[in-house]
Amino acid sequence: MGWLATSTDGLSSSDAAERISRYGHNAVSTHHVSAIAVLGRQLRNAVLILLAGTAIVSFFLGDGMQALIIGVILAASVALGFVNEYRAEKAAAALHSAMRHSAVVRRDGGFVKLDVVDLVPGDVIRLSLGEAVPADVRLVEVSGLECDESILTGESMGAEKSPEPVPAGTVLAESSSVAFMGTIISAGEGLGVVYATGRQAEFGRIAAGLGQAQPETEFQQGLRRFSYLLLQVAAALVVIILASNLLLRKPVIDSVLFSLAIAVGITPQLLPAVVSASLATGSRELAKLKVLVKRLVCIEDLGDIDILITDKTGTLTQGRISLIDTVDPTGAHDSSVQRLGLLATDVDLRSGGASANPLDTALWAAPQARTLVGGAVRRALLPFDPDRRATSALIDDNGNRVLVVKGAPEQVLARCRLSSDDAAGTLDALFDAGRRVVAVAVRSAPELTSITPDAESNLDLAGFLVFADEPKIAARQSLDDLAALGIEVKIATGDNPRVAEKVCTDLGLRSKGTITGTELDNLGDDEFVEAVKIHTIFARISPEQKAHLVESARRGGRSVGFLGDGVNDALALHAADVGISVDSATDVAKDAADVVLLEKDLGVLATGVAAGRRIFANTVKYVLMGTSSNFGNMFSAAAASALLPFLPMLPSQILLNNLLYDSSQLAIPTDNVDVDQLQAPSHWDVAFIRRFMLTFGPISSLFDFLTFGLMLGVLHAGPTEFRTGWFVESLATQTLIIFAIRTRKVPFFRSRPSAWLTLTSLTVVACGVVLTISPVARTLGFTPLPWPFFVTLAGFVLVYLILVELAKKLFYAESVRPVAALRRTRDRRHRIRKRAARFSRSNGNSAHVPG
Repeated sequence: MGWLATSTDGLSSSDAAERISRYGHNAVSTHHVSAIAVLGRQLRNAVLILLAGTAIVSFFLGDGMQALIIGVILAASVALGFVNEYRAEKAAAALHSAMRHSAVVRRDGGFVKLDVVDLVPGDVIRLSLGEAVPADVRLVEVSGLECDESILTGESMGAEKSPEPVPAGTVLAESSSVAFMGTIISAGEGLGVVYATGRQAEFGRIAAGLGQAQPETEFQQGLRRFSYLLLQVAAALVVIILASNLLLRKPVIDSVLFSLAIAVGITPQLLPAVVSASLATGSRELAKLKVLVKRLVCIEDLGDIDILITDKTGTLTQGRISLIDTVDPTGAHDSSVQRLGLLATDVDLRSGGASANPLDTALWAAPQARTLVGGAVRRALLPFDPDRRATSALIDDNGNRVLVVKGAPEQVLARCRLSSDDAAGTLDALFDAGRRVVAVAVRSAPELTSITPDAESNLDLAGFLVFADEPKIAARQSLDDLAALGIEVKIATGDNPRVAEKVCTDLGLRSKGTITGTELDNLGDDEFVEAVKIHTIFARISPEQKAHLVESARRGGRSVGFLGDGVNDALALHAADVGISVDSATDVAKDAADVVLLEKDLGVLATGVAAGRRIFANTVKYVLMGTSSNFGNMFSAAAASALLPFLPMLPSQILLNNLLYDSSQLAIPTDNVDVDQLQAPSHWDVAFIRRFMLTFGPISSLFDFLTFGLMLGVLHAGPTEFRTGWFVESLATQTLIIFAIRTRKVPFFRSRPSAWLTLTSLTVVACGVVLTISPVARTLGFTPLPWPFFVTLAGFVLVYLILVELAKKLFYAESVRPVAALRRTRDRRHRIRKRAARFSRSNGNSAHVPG
């Protein structure tokens, strides 16, 4: 094969090792973590720019101390945000590097499975249905091979491939003798020689120059909408404060700085850091449990599902398929059926090797399989496809040419000349025992030189291949875990309905009913939606029906997760709110998925769902903190500035207060979440957040005004004493309120916070008190307060928390989230993410390009 110095027998291991050192690994590493880029994103934050502007204005107006304080606060905010986002980026990079794709390669004379990064120019590889082409490949043999090249050409139609050479200079879209890296095998199979890898491949050159932009998820949209809400409130307060201060003829400079401090004080400076810390922590926990999310924010989407549609093999069963018998139509053992089955596999009859089909792998793993094929020679092969549900091989066997067809019993029996009551009875008995069955049929075919689907007719039934895939005992507990999370499980399988029912019965999955693909074909859209609601098992269904099943469940108001691993699952994975696949899945299934399980285990999936809900719940805790205490305190500041002859708190004190308070909330990602919050998904609801703000913000302001009365009416405080007293009260109330807001239950007694959250919250309050009596107190504008103030403050805080508890019970009793609004939210999230799914497949954000 010319300059590649190879042959159809492939390379030796030593040749491959030498070429790895010469050409490098077959990878395009476009996903990398840049500390400079992360820092740049921190500095582009609008809130931090506002802080920097305030510091600069203060410095040039002669208030160097305030400029220094704001500068320290700015540096602390940037540092906290940088550390958390950098850790999150590193976690995302680790997820990408954990993604693996394999290829069937001829090495040392035999076919083996290797990681695609180990491919080198000159390798001979086999291409099968559903795989992503791992490198640029010159085709040598094809059998009905077609490639989906839309990732390169934009054309949605499959491109037919041929081993015939094309003229030099042919445009990419017409290069029929080449399969390009990153394209998907949409039909047939082929054999080819790798001639370009990594960045030298056509797709590699494109992927290396792509940016890192990612589509925005609904979780991120919710954060953005919340930020907009607070910015609107901040803008309104700034205008009111500035106007009132100017009308009262207060100093312009002080009024401007105070207004800017109020704007900064109400904005959630550390919200990105809290979210990043939550997602990074969640991703590390899930990675330990062998759950990989393609993007960190997909963790929240995973927690959103309330229905899971899954296949049967490997999730409810062991996934270890073994051949246990080969029988004739009457059910008697017949080894000739095994021989015919071996002849119609995708494994080379001469050299053997690996197979992409688990049933074919099980056939060849049976004792004496190699000796059974004898001197038979395969002349042509028509690979399996989801529509025919069969594989055909044209065989020269001892001077006779025969066509062997193996596949789903219903399809194969329909192509046979004679039906048999014995065969039907044998099938019924095997299905009732929960066995997977493949039918084998044969006919003489001296006239054939190639195979078409039309040739698969007038067959004689030879018998059945009987496979076992035992139920997974651990799946029973996993199904219970999913039920505890409020997730309904439905089974979508290409297997026989009685086999699926037997497995579900053995595992205690309560079925509401079974329906087959043939029955679904006769239903209209509304009837299909109703069928999805009232059935649990969907058997013998097509890829299109799986996708329709997902879409119908979504139309019924459900947030749908779909778990699949085959090429026939890709449509449903795209249609689902969250597509879930496994590391051993076909490349097209992994590309279509949002989440990849390194083990096909429903128990791991239940853990992932719980983690997503926990992260969302903890993020909302910070959000509700910001809408209640921040808003209440800033409203109090606005009112006090309009009534008092002096500023109620210096701008630097407001910012210091806010930084201390926010720092305590960085422990929120470690907080415990009540079990009842995990039993159903929660969603962003800005209207709910607004109601929360308008309910609990005034309560916070009420105690601010009580503090004002204490300082002015009882202690007769001057400006410095007043600011010190309100600083301490404000910090204590808005920090400690987290213990009430974090749960709908009675805090501490029925819902305990994490040790870290308790420690940081109490430490921050203590730091605030210490600052007022420390050597830097005068520099910060503070002065020591008399002990009666702290006694009264303790009483205020206790009454405040009790009043919040009473208000919380009333608020949650009356709060009803509109179902229609949630449905629109889910639909919008789904459309946005799925429109971007095909683009993200081409984005190259993986250490291994195909995938």
